[in-house]
Amino acid sequence: MEEGLEGLKRSKRKKKTHVPIRMNMLFFAVFLLFSMLVLRLGVVQIVNGESYKSEVERTEDVVVNTGVPRGKIYDRYGNVIVDNVPLNAITYTRTNTTTTEEMIDVATKLSKFIDKDPESVTVRDKKDYWIIKNSDEAEKLVSASEIKKLQADEELSEDDVNAKVYKMRLDRITEDKLESLSKKDLEVIAIYREFAGGYALNPQIVKNEDVTPDEFAKVSEHLNELPGVNTTTDWKRSYVFDDTLRTILGNVSSAREGLPKNLVDAYLAEGYNRNDRVGKSYLELQYEDLLQGQKEQMKNITKNGSIIESLLVQEGQRGKDVVLTIDMELQREVEKIIEDELSKQIQDRGASPNLDRAYVVMINPNTGEILSMAGKQYMKNEETGKYEMRDAALGTFTSSYEVGSVVKGATVLTGYMTGNLTPGETLIDEPLKIKGTPPKSSWFNKYGQMPITDLFALEKSSNSYMWKVALRIAGGRYVPNQPIVNNPEAFDTFRTHFAQFGLGVPTGIDLPGESPGLKGTATDPGFLLDYAIGQFDTYTTMQLAQYVSTIANDGYRIQPHMMKEIREPTNDKKSLGSVLFEDETKVLNRIDATQDQIEHVQKGFYRVYHNPDGTAYNEFKDAPYNAAGKSGTAETYVDGKLNYNTTIIGYAPFDNPEVAYATVVPSSHIQASGVSDPYTNKKIAKRVMDKYFELKKERAKTSGDTNTVDKKVENAKDAEKQQEKIREESN
Repeated sequence: MEEGLEGLKRSKRKKKTHVPIRMNMLFFAVFLLFSMLVLRLGVVQIVNGESYKSEVERTEDVVVNTGVPRGKIYDRYGNVIVDNVPLNAITYTRTNTTTTEEMIDVATKLSKFIDKDPESVTVRDKKDYWIIKNSDEAEKLVSASEIKKLQADEELSEDDVNAKVYKMRLDRITEDKLESLSKKDLEVIAIYREFAGGYALNPQIVKNEDVTPDEFAKVSEHLNELPGVNTTTDWKRSYVFDDTLRTILGNVSSAREGLPKNLVDAYLAEGYNRNDRVGKSYLELQYEDLLQGQKEQMKNITKNGSIIESLLVQEGQRGKDVVLTIDMELQREVEKIIEDELSKQIQDRGASPNLDRAYVVMINPNTGEILSMAGKQYMKNEETGKYEMRDAALGTFTSSYEVGSVVKGATVLTGYMTGNLTPGETLIDEPLKIKGTPPKSSWFNKYGQMPITDLFALEKSSNSYMWKVALRIAGGRYVPNQPIVNNPEAFDTFRTHFAQFGLGVPTGIDLPGESPGLKGTATDPGFLLDYAIGQFDTYTTMQLAQYVSTIANDGYRIQPHMMKEIREPTNDKKSLGSVLFEDETKVLNRIDATQDQIEHVQKGFYRVYHNPDGTAYNEFKDAPYNAAGKSGTAETYVDGKLNYNTTIIGYAPFDNPEVAYATVVPSSHIQASGVSDPYTNKKIAKRVMDKYFELKKERAKTSGDTNTVDKKVENAKDAEKQQEKIREESN
């Protein structure tokens, strides 16, 4: 019995010793885990503590450029041509973490305070909105099996699959679903598409035109309810003289349009944002780098995608002001004259059924400063269905025509320069009877033989004289009833010499898109005769102005330009800022003729305006400003019918030219009108020259300044140096 009790006690003691061992093992395991935890915490806090702290506190600095108003454009007398009009504006700036749903929510709230025209909303915009607002129904438009089929295609990435699924959903949204969208929905869509149009952290204009004071006030009061929305001041371009010179001034892209597609790469390379408003044509494009200005730079400090602070890095400054060479008062008067004379002729559609436009360029022949470049075109307004006069100044350097006898000065000088004619030489004006072709004659001598000099040939506009010069240049002489020499190289000889005057080559005007004219491709010898009288290659009005200027200034081809000065922007409306740059006269070349040869042609041009046989005598004989020049008529065909382009070039005063001009009237009539040749070209020319000197006289009375545009290039040596430099650079 005692042994049994003793055994029981020993068994109990063994059980007691097992319990502490297990507890110890448990405590040790706990201790070990706790130690590892402490060690891990130590590593986190001590070793990596600073980096984790930095990660928690990390922010991003994002610099945003904000556009400023563009520079202004002035005429040569300080009259504002293009200005900026301030506008109340409502903008939206989204963050990197802003969701589509959040933007829709803000757009819905904003629609309660502003009216937004839904006209710009597209079908795609409606479908995108419908999917957002009806996500459950939209998902059912594509079945799970269709999605699996796409996912099974190993060539498609996950993004490709998602894009295809979304496209399928868009395609399956029916018209009736879109028609369920209310007018308010469309307004929300119009606002939302503006929100989504920009980049994160870049303010996007939601509305900047016709923002009423009530809208501006209401939005300002509720900004705390509209995250990302702000009220500010914006601008729009204002063209002060309406349609005057409008095609030349160019256009600026809208806030919605941003960088034009055809120029986006070039602008991005220069650091522009895709939604920047930029010049996209002509003067606004040509001087974009000056007019754009210095953008305001704001540094947005963001945390977790949200802006926590904004700091001004650089103040903005509006663009530089561009002063043009244009005399805006003269420009407007020239446009009125063109419109008036065109209207008179258009009323008689039987005599001139194809006449619908006319061009004039007025230029300082010594500096190349363009005083007026005007064009008008009678055309149909597609909106109203009515015909009206539109600005067509662009055509002065982008549209070319056969210009007729105005080129005869260049033909005579080409004869001199090639050694095929001498000043004062007499040739017989007679009908040319070339084997196999009808007789060709001057307009004033259909049958007889008249010995005439080069001066009379210019004065009376002899075709026969010019043809004989051309035959000499081709290496032959006129022999009645025989074929003429076929020398295709004679075309190159003519074109090379004509190019010295600016005919058939770019003038270098500081505007994009200039046309050099068209060169005839045929080389038959008969076309060489047409070339010599201006009825083969085509030229622009600007080229004619450069050509006549070259004759007027003793042989120097000057580059025409519209930019006169660049000035610092100023808020003083009464005065311009300081001059930063002044454009200088650029001599492109001097023609390879002697001074005596040039002066001989000048005398011929003088006789055109002053001798009774001169083709512009009736218009200019009594002009007090003593002008000289050359008129022309070219035969052209429109719809198979013979038409005539009429042209005239000139300059004044003859002894010290300060203004030169060219006038082109395409398809001015369909039949010759007789000896007096009283065409629209000459009427326009006389009236615009009268107006120039009339304005000059009026200004002299009020200011004591004759406003003569700069002095003639007097130092031929300096011009020769410029020409020599040009030759060296070209070599």
